[in-house]
Order: sequence, then C-alpha cells, then structure tokens
Amino acid sequence: MRQPCAAPGGRQDSGSLTLLLALLMVALLALVGLVIDGGRKLNQSASAYAIAQEAARAGAGMVDRSVAYRSGTFGVDEAQALAAARAYLVSAGYTGSVSSEGTKKIRVTVTVKGRTLVLSLIGIDTMTSTGSAVASLVTGVTGPGR
Repeated sequence: MRQPCAAPGGRQDSGSLTLLLALLMVALLALVGLVIDGGRKLNQSASAYAIAQEAARAGAGMVDRSVAYRSGTFGVDEAQALAAARAYLVSAGYTGSVSSEGTKKIRVTVTVKGRTLVLSLIGIDTMTSTGSAVASLVTGVTGPGR
C-alpha cells in the first residue's frame, strides 16, 4: 500500500492541484464561450443592421408615381412602402417593425435571435440582436433634389 508523501514541514497537499486544475478549466471554458459566442453575437448584430437597411431601402424605393407624374415631386407611397418593407422581412424570414416618417423616410427595426454554442453549457441558450435603419428617398443625380 502506498503512503501519501508528506510535504516539507509535515503537511499533506494531496488533491490541491486537482482542485486548482478543475477551477482553471471552468474559467477557461467560460473564456472560450465568451470568445466564440461573443463573436457570433457581433456577427448577428451586423446581420440585423444589414437586414434592416435592406428592408428600409426596399420600402423607400416605392415612389408615388401618380404624384411624381402630375407635379414632378417625388415622395414615397406610404402604403406601398410599408408593404414592400414588410414583404422583404417576411421573404428573408425575420420579424420586425416598419413605420414611415413622413413621405420621404422609412424606418425598419429587426430582431434576430440565435442559439449559443458554448454558453449553453452554463444556461445561456439564446442571444438576441436588434438592428434599426432609416432609408430616405433622394432624387437627383448630383444631390437631393438637384
């Protein structure tokens, strides 16, 4: 039978290294989770912002043609713009809110949800990102209205 080795001074240190390694592994796993899932969160936030921009652009492109032909003034057809932005969100598979700001702007806010990879081990299963964008109708070649 083996006898535990005594440290200098007569005390025993059996198991203290195992406890230290277990604590370090938990800390390392948490750090890896933050790096991997944190990077995914940043990517998800950028995607939410890009989707909101695309939907807002789709809506802002809906010019009220009858007014444009009659008076030469360009404005967004509000009903068509809101419908176009909502249709873009649905076709892309995302949820969000669409609103108009006057006759020349469309605001879109998108919420994107994703699952975590590593942080789910400690109970954080999902992450949510929100992106918002406003698109303005601009006419002219050299600048607004020129």
